[in-house]
Amino acid sequence: MTEMPSNLFPEIENQIKSLDPEALLEERRTLLQPLVDYIQSQVRENQEIRLNFICTHNSRRSHLSQVWAQTLAAYHNLENVSCYSGGTEATALFPVVAETFKNSGLQIEKLSQGNNPVYSIKYGANAHPIIGFSKTFDDPFNPRSGFAAVMTCSQADEGCPFIAGADLRVPMTFEDPKVFDNTPQQMEKYRERSVQIATELHYVFSRINS
Repeated sequence: MTEMPSNLFPEIENQIKSLDPEALLEERRTLLQPLVDYIQSQVRENQEIRLNFICTHNSRRSHLSQVWAQTLAAYHNLENVSCYSGGTEATALFPVVAETFKNSGLQIEKLSQGNNPVYSIKYGANAHPIIGFSKTFDDPFNPRSGFAAVMTCSQADEGCPFIAGADLRVPMTFEDPKVFDNTPQQMEKYRERSVQIATELHYVFSRINS
C-alpha cells in the first residue's frame, strides 16, 4: 500500500520507519499470508476489518499486537480497521508493556486503578485512543462476529480449538517476554518482542492494496 503523510506522533512514526519488514524469513511470511489475504479481501469488498489478537492472559503479546496493528493501519492510511485483544482468561495489562509503548513514542494514560487498570493509548494527537485492559477474547467489549482471530501464543492456540464468530483463525505466535521478568534483560527483551511484533504487522499492512 502506498504510504502517505501520517498523523502519528513523530517518535512513533520514526520507530516504524526504522523497522525492516523485508528482512522477515520466508517461514514467517508464509505464516502471515492468510492474514494479508483476509485484510485484502475485506478492503476489496469495502468491509470493516476487525482483528482480535488472542493470548492466554491478555497481558503482554496480545496487547502489543493489538496496539501495533491499530497504529500501523493508521500509518498505512488503511481505514475501517478496528483492533481488539483478549485472553482465555483476564488478568491485567502488564505495566512493563505500557512502559514499552511509552518508550516507543505512544502516549499512555492510566484511566483507572485496581487489579485490572484501563489505559488510554494514543499513536497520534488526533487519533481515537486505543482502550487497553485485560479481558477474555469473548468479552462483550470485543466483536461477536465478522473478525479474524489472531492467536499470538501457542498455549491459547492449542487451548482454543474454536473461536465463535471468527471468519478466520490465524496462528501468529511469539515467544513470551514474561520469562525475563525481574531480570536485568527485562526492558530489552520486552522492546525486542515489541519490535518483532511491529515488524511483522508492518509487513502485513504494507502488502495491502487499497
